[in-house]
Amino acid sequence: MNEPALCGMAQTELDRAEPLFRKGNTNCGGCGMSITLQMLRHAVAQRQVQFIVPACCGAVAGGAFPQSTFGVPTLMTTFACAPAAASGIASVAALNGEDLRTIILAGDGGTFDIGFASLSAAAERNEDILYICYDNEIYGNTGGQRSSATPAGAVTTNTPEGKVEQKKDILAILAAHRIPYAASVSLAHAEDTLRKMRYALDQKGFRFLHVLSPCPTGWKSEPALGLELVRLAVRSGLFPVYEIFDGKRHVVNIEPDFSDEALNMYLSLQRRFQKSGLTAADLRPAIDRYWQNLRSLSGRIVPARRDA
Repeated sequence: MNEPALCGMAQTELDRAEPLFRKGNTNCGGCGMSITLQMLRHAVAQRQVQFIVPACCGAVAGGAFPQSTFGVPTLMTTFACAPAAASGIASVAALNGEDLRTIILAGDGGTFDIGFASLSAAAERNEDILYICYDNEIYGNTGGQRSSATPAGAVTTNTPEGKVEQKKDILAILAAHRIPYAASVSLAHAEDTLRKMRYALDQKGFRFLHVLSPCPTGWKSEPALGLELVRLAVRSGLFPVYEIFDGKRHVVNIEPDFSDEALNMYLSLQRRFQKSGLTAADLRPAIDRYWQNLRSLSGRIVPARRDA
């Protein structure tokens, strides 16, 4: 898979970056988590990092010790306790005077649902942890069941007619914890992604990155279309790309054009939405309401733009 072009970084610098996820892993082709780790590889540079990975696709795709394809020290945990384990590691590193970035890499099931209690506790304590959620909107590792990150209308193994409930607003929940930094990440916008990863790595306290992570298996889409699907989600306003500082200051990073054409294309390229028959007209009211609230939080009251 071709990696997104990273402007401002020479190819020789990319070649020198140590892989965080080596060849030989068993991730599906087109997996957004693999792209996320390749992007993070360039952001990490010479920083010393350690991963904590709860039960998720990443825990399986990395392989078993001693043949793990993770390129840095990695601790696997149960679904529910990754933030607790990371808190302990970060505390020991601080006591030893180590300049160690503790990074949790977790899917949406372990973030939005099963691991949420320990996530909330670590965020409330402002532990020195960078939490990266690669959100493929299902329990991808256990057969593709719904999670609270699954969008309305998506077919999963236990919502065969399409999910009824709306997706949980995880960034708003993290903002309520008043953590130093939270941001949504579009892998289709490489420069913005790299900037946010570098910024989050350099900060102290609890930081949270929410990555829309295409999953060809669960989304029932073509592996080569992953980044295009993310781009369509951003362009249509379905996936807002913004940052929250200290739970207060909201900054919109990428302005959508609110294209119904882009939204319909996003839906049509994924068979998970076919049974529910969703269209842009069904989703547009909820998108407009979300953006009206986001505009007010960011201090910019701008009407949603539409294609003619």
